[in-house]
Amino acid sequence: MPEPLRIVSPVDGRIYAERPLARHTDMEEVLEQAARAQGAWRNRSLVDRIAVLSRAIDLIGIDGQRLAEEITWQMGRPISQTPGEIKGMQDRGRTMLSLAETALTPIDPGLKDGFSRRIERVPVGVVAVIAPWNYPYLTAVNAIVPALAAGNAVILKHSPQTALCAERLVEGFLKAGIPEGLFSYLHLSNDDTARFVADPRIAYVCFTGSVATGRLVQRAVAEAGFAGVALELGGKDPAYIRADANLAHAVENLVDGAMFNSGQSCCAIERIYVHEKHFDDFVEGAVNLARQYRLGDPTDPTTSLGPLVRTAAAEFARGQVAEAVRHGARALVGAADKAGTPYMAPEILVDVDHSMRLMTEETFGPVVGVMKVSSDEEAVALMNDSPYGLSAAIWTGDPGAADAIGAKLATGTVFMNRCDYLDPALAWVGVKNSGRGCSLSRLGYEQLTRPKSFHYRLAV
Repeated sequence: MPEPLRIVSPVDGRIYAERPLARHTDMEEVLEQAARAQGAWRNRSLVDRIAVLSRAIDLIGIDGQRLAEEITWQMGRPISQTPGEIKGMQDRGRTMLSLAETALTPIDPGLKDGFSRRIERVPVGVVAVIAPWNYPYLTAVNAIVPALAAGNAVILKHSPQTALCAERLVEGFLKAGIPEGLFSYLHLSNDDTARFVADPRIAYVCFTGSVATGRLVQRAVAEAGFAGVALELGGKDPAYIRADANLAHAVENLVDGAMFNSGQSCCAIERIYVHEKHFDDFVEGAVNLARQYRLGDPTDPTTSLGPLVRTAAAEFARGQVAEAVRHGARALVGAADKAGTPYMAPEILVDVDHSMRLMTEETFGPVVGVMKVSSDEEAVALMNDSPYGLSAAIWTGDPGAADAIGAKLATGTVFMNRCDYLDPALAWVGVKNSGRGCSLSRLGYEQLTRPKSFHYRLAV
């Protein structure tokens, strides 16, 4: 018998839950059921599909507190913050359902004498969703809800760190009356995940995770056939504080954008460029605010910063900090860290540059480097000096300046006076090593459907 899936909680290092991994026969059964169920589901009206999915979103929210506690134990985010993910998941799901009719309405290419023409968007078939642990519900819902609304079947393979979230999602949708087999989950080993995404019954794969694993998924799919792939990968997201910025607002938002969820977000702020006019004041304010974070047991409602997902992740981030300091950087927060554990204290560094991994390699921890700049041009050059391009944030009182800077940035999203946020009405995309494809907004439906043209001659 293969080893079971074990969720080791970063809270106390104990095994929080165990689950058997799916056997090959289990995978075959789930794939067959999904393919059968999708054929009937796609023929139900969009209104009917939306009604079922809306009930599912409501039902999952009823059990929100239990789900929030499970998130805390599985990946370590403080219990004071995890209920917000359940609410956010519901809000995001409802927004995507509200966009479904517009996104799926047939396109009329215009009148042509003697002909009737239209383009419909039809479901691709069975969609595989591979979801990460850092926001286990928010990231999963990005693909699950629009895929089902469009008439597809969905098979969810969640991170082994947050495997219970897959079970809770499927339970909620089944209670709402979704057809058996249409939405299911599989707990899989890495090798079986590669076999799963390469199965010819999988029409599309939505993957969120690391660049390295994204390459493996892309390779497995490409070697098997022609299924589509959407990849939401890593980030090293920058922020720029212009000379005309509201400094107090920038300090508050950027420290939160760097430290929330212990920095474990693809769009967390990991590097900050500050105009020389504000540099000293910004650093002083940011360090003072970072020192107010309370690192500790995430099940304690007074804790504001929990552990990273595992000790190895914390040691990786500590290694970046130590390397930067050896090369001349200064670490300013100086909070009591808990070396050898996943509990990492927040840190802000200055005297950094792009020769340091801290400023170029994804950290995924509560750490940020701050550099002084003298112009917009210098800031743009540094912000673009990255293999990633997910989001970038500009702090300014001048929207025109933000437009001019944003036009030059190689990134999927440009923020002004905010950061680390996904608006489900806007397209979420990455460039360079941050991925390919598009989720959220009405455009998110395009990758989960295919265009089908109808061209009729009316008189013969």
